[in-house]
Amino acid sequence: MTGTEEQAAVPLVRMTGISKSYPGVRALAEVDLTVRAGEVLALVGENGAGKSTLLKVLGGVVSPDAGQVEIAGEPVRLAGPRDSQRHGIAVIHQELTLAPDLSVAENVMVGREPRTRAGLVDRSAMASATRSALAELGVQVDPWTPVGRLSLARQQMVEVARALAQRARLIIMDEPTSALTEDEVDRLLATVRRLRDNGVAVVYVSHRMREIFEVADRITVMRDGQVTGVLPAAQTDPDDLVTRMVGREIDRLFGEHGRAGVGEVVLEVRGLRAGPRVRDVSFQVRAGEVVGMAGLVGSGRTETAKAVFGAEPITAGEVRLRGRPVRFRHPGLAIRAGLAYLSEDRKLTGLFLDQPVRSNIAVTVPRQVASRGWFQPRRERRLAERFRAALRIVCPGVDARVGGLSGGNQQKVALAKWLATEPAVLLLDEPTRGVDIGAKAEIYRIIRGLAAEGVGIVLISSELTEVLGMSDRIVVLCEGRTAGELAADEATEEGVVALATGVRARPADAAGEARS
Repeated sequence: MTGTEEQAAVPLVRMTGISKSYPGVRALAEVDLTVRAGEVLALVGENGAGKSTLLKVLGGVVSPDAGQVEIAGEPVRLAGPRDSQRHGIAVIHQELTLAPDLSVAENVMVGREPRTRAGLVDRSAMASATRSALAELGVQVDPWTPVGRLSLARQQMVEVARALAQRARLIIMDEPTSALTEDEVDRLLATVRRLRDNGVAVVYVSHRMREIFEVADRITVMRDGQVTGVLPAAQTDPDDLVTRMVGREIDRLFGEHGRAGVGEVVLEVRGLRAGPRVRDVSFQVRAGEVVGMAGLVGSGRTETAKAVFGAEPITAGEVRLRGRPVRFRHPGLAIRAGLAYLSEDRKLTGLFLDQPVRSNIAVTVPRQVASRGWFQPRRERRLAERFRAALRIVCPGVDARVGGLSGGNQQKVALAKWLATEPAVLLLDEPTRGVDIGAKAEIYRIIRGLAAEGVGIVLISSELTEVLGMSDRIVVLCEGRTAGELAADEATEEGVVALATGVRARPADAAGEARS
C-alpha cells in the first residue's frame, strides 16, 4: 500500500472505548465511532440513547471518563470547543447558539473576523463571506440584520452558514432541519451532498427517516449508551432501523383514524385576522376529530393558534367555542373556557426547565393543588403521579428537574400540564419536534386517545408525513389565508404542497367555478 493509500485509509475521526457516567446514569459505555472523510454518517437512536453525549465529547464540551479520540490518525485531547474547532470540527447544535442581539454577519464570523491592514474589523469582507455562506443554502438575508429579528427557520440556516464559513473538515449536524420547511430541508440536504463530494465528513443526527436515507452513506445506531449496529444505508430500511433503535417493533406508527366518533363542532374560526401574518383564516374542529394545519413557515399557522388562544390580539373575524362567540383578552380566559395550547418551543415557552416535573404539570391548574387558598403539596404530587403514569413519563420521580429529562419526556410533561386543564379543544403546535421515533409513537398514541375521549384537536406540524398520518381533515394555509381543506382519504403530499404554495386554488373556489 502506498503512502497516499494509507493516508486515505486512515479515518478522519476514530473514537475508541468512549465511556461517560453521571450520578446514577451511564450515558456512554465503551462506544466506538469511525467517521471517514467525504462521507455522511447518520447517527440515530432514541432520545437518551447517548448520541448527544457522544457528540459533546467530539465537540470538546464533555470530557470522557475513558476512551481515546484520534483525528487523522493522531491521538488528541479535546479540552474544550476551541480545541475541537482547531482540529477542523464544527458543531451545529439542535438548540440554537446564536447571539440574538448581534447581526447575522457577526454571528457567522464570530472569532474569525477579517481585519484590515490597520487591524480594524473589515466589515465589507465579513459581509461578503456571510453572503457566500448563506448563498450555499439558497438564503438571502441582509448580513447586518440582527439575528433576533429572523424567524426560527432563518436562524437555523444562519447556524448552518456559520459552520460552512469555518471550512471545517468535519461538520456535526444535530437535528438541523427541526425548524425548516420542506424546500429549506431539500436545500440543506443538497448542501450536505456537496460537502461530502468536496471531501468534508458530515455526522448527521435526525429523527426523520427521509433525510437519513436521502444523504447517509452509513448509519450508526445507538441504544442505552451503546452502539448496536453500523450499517450501510443501502442495506437497511426504515422499519429495520426503527426496530434497532427502540429494541422492539412499532406497528402502525400513527394509529387508526377515528372519524366514526366525530361529534359536534367545538371550535369554529371565521375570517380571522391577527397581526401581519393572519389575513383570512377559517376552519372548524369537531369533538373527537384531529384537524391538521399545514403550510410553509410564515404561512400564519402558529400565529393563528396564538390568536385563537388569546396570546395575540385579533383584529377581525370571529371565534366560536362550543357554539358561543369568544375573543380572549389573555390566555388565562381561554384556559378557563376549555382551550389549551401546546407551544412549538417547549424549552423557551413551554416548560420551566429548572423546576421539577410536579410543578410544571400543576402550573396550569393552581386551584386543583390548593385548598382554601393554601398550596397543598400532596395534591400536586398526586396530580403529577397520575399524569406520569397515564403518559408514561420516564423520570426518576416527579421531583426530578424537567431540564434533565429526554426531549420526548419533556414534551410529555408539557402536554400533561395542558391535559390537567381537561380541555375541550387542544391546539398542538409541532408536538413531536425534536423527539425520537419511540417518543413520537407515544405522543401519537396520546393524541389518538384524547380524540377518542371527544377532545377536538388542531395539529400544526411541518412534517407532512405526520399531518397526513394523523389528521382526519387537513386545513392548508398560504400567506395567512386558508388555501383549502382536504379530507384524510384524498390528501397527498403533492396536494398539500400545491395548496401551501398557492399553485392550486382552494377547492371551494374551483367548485364554484364549475357550477357557474
